[in-house]
Amino acid sequence: MSAFPLAIPDDPYLRDRLVDRIGQHWPRLLEALRPLYGEGDWERELASRLLSSALDRPADLRDLDLVREATPDWFQQSGMIGYCTYIDRFGGTLSGTNARLDELSRLGVTYFHPLPLLKPRTGDSDGGFAVADFRQVDPKLGTIEDLRRLATHLRARGISLCLDIVCNHTADSHEWAVAAKAGDKRFRDFYHVVEDAERVTAIEAHLGQVFPQTAPGNFTFVPEMGGHVWTTFYPFQWDLNYANPAVFIEMMDVLLYLANQGAEVFRLDSAPFLWKRHGTDCRGLPETHQVVRAWRAALAIAAPAVALKAEAIVGLGEVLPFLGDPDHPECHLAYNNTAMTALWAALATADTRPLATCLSQALAKPAAAGWLTYVRCHDDIIWGALKDVIPDETLGWISDFYAGEVSGSFADGQAFQAEPGAVRSTNGMAASLAGFRDGQDNAAALARLRLLYGVTFALDGIPTIYMGDERALTNDPDYASEPDHGDGRWLHRPQMDWTRPEGDIHRSIARFAFLRQNRDCLHAANPARPLNSPDRSLLIFERVGGVGDRLVCLGWFKEHGTVLDLSAVLGDGPWYDLLEETDITEHSVALLPWSVRWLVKKGG
Repeated sequence: MSAFPLAIPDDPYLRDRLVDRIGQHWPRLLEALRPLYGEGDWERELASRLLSSALDRPADLRDLDLVREATPDWFQQSGMIGYCTYIDRFGGTLSGTNARLDELSRLGVTYFHPLPLLKPRTGDSDGGFAVADFRQVDPKLGTIEDLRRLATHLRARGISLCLDIVCNHTADSHEWAVAAKAGDKRFRDFYHVVEDAERVTAIEAHLGQVFPQTAPGNFTFVPEMGGHVWTTFYPFQWDLNYANPAVFIEMMDVLLYLANQGAEVFRLDSAPFLWKRHGTDCRGLPETHQVVRAWRAALAIAAPAVALKAEAIVGLGEVLPFLGDPDHPECHLAYNNTAMTALWAALATADTRPLATCLSQALAKPAAAGWLTYVRCHDDIIWGALKDVIPDETLGWISDFYAGEVSGSFADGQAFQAEPGAVRSTNGMAASLAGFRDGQDNAAALARLRLLYGVTFALDGIPTIYMGDERALTNDPDYASEPDHGDGRWLHRPQMDWTRPEGDIHRSIARFAFLRQNRDCLHAANPARPLNSPDRSLLIFERVGGVGDRLVCLGWFKEHGTVLDLSAVLGDGPWYDLLEETDITEHSVALLPWSVRWLVKKGG
């Protein structure tokens, strides 16, 4: 393995810290990239960008690097609580969001994920996921200085800032794309262009479709490019060509630049699609994992305080590889999408067995990695993620249930698009999908919402609140009246209503967060292990830490209450319910409709 190709400047910080980091991680970086690019001048350019970023790293972030190197499991701590929102929906602007940080602290939030806020293309930008400039903020939200200021204020409160990096594509108005359309060969090679229409058809035969109704196909003919540009998502989102080492270096430089503005976590949007190989479905290819592995090594050299999170909204079999292994680490975090999807499936069917199966499968996660757990997010619920644990016929019924198309359904959601023959996904805010309707008796809906969050907060990982769920915020029925909001997912991207009462669900979520603090068994290295349940409607799992450090979560997914003998599962008591602050007899455990219990040994 080649030595680092550049001399380290005679800077005390670089001399004391960077030399060690380079010695450890530069070989890993080359091990990942040389099979893709061979040896060449790109290595020297890569080294130059790393050194430049390390020199530019602000002093307070260098201090954070040292802290995180000493506590590499910082993102696995039991006190990590997430919050995800759109800046314009939450605080209006970055400055306005600064004024709302007390709201986050009251909920125990330590991880804040504002959805895409970098400068988007004009007009429809797929909710900000069509980025025109990775080094500027959307002018409607503020400036890069405002972003840096927000990151500083968050860090002072112990809150880590997570930013989206749309790593698969740029907007068609990005300077790289503009230069490519103008005939610049260097930037044309930043994208995939297929000149032969028959070749496009042959490639398409192996590919799925992300938006089969609103953006069918995976290619867009662009006259200025003299052919068809690969566009996995929308026609204005041009897929980057990672077979070109210059693309890897530029996107690495983007990560390092934003890390120096104060980002502590990067959500790698659309990560499975990074590498293209004709004749495959181009999802999660081995080369994709080498790219992600190299980004991790680069950050470990120049910004080791930063974590990577994989955005892979697919089944566990496709998600787990993005966490790598001890010898080849990739992302620090990944979404536990199947657990979220199975939660909603259990709520509709009163059958928790598929959820227990998903939790068992999730035990394959590397101990040093972490999940991000959640109830809802800005995207649709994709039922296909459960195709290996629930039959398609049942998944179709669940989809219909949440679209309100099944007799007796409590849900107020909408079906979303799917590929021909596939189960339609679901849109809707968590409260609406749980049956909450303003002006009605919502006791049952709130119980269902509390159950979902109570289970999610007991799972291993970073439990994350989606904007407004803490106030039972409902769907935006008028979403399509806003310009460029025709996509059905805007149903669950409403404006935050700060006049809406906080109520019981806010108190419950804040209590879940409080009870997680400093509880060792809830460290993410201690996984949620399903236990045998005497009833299909009862989910039981445990989190076990040191000697005597055990929490058992019970989730009852049924509209009628019951009393069960759980002595065979729990063992001898005495037991105590942390949520209800009551003693429990294991021979006679009462479960109210749609209820959750967190049990510990009394005195524990």
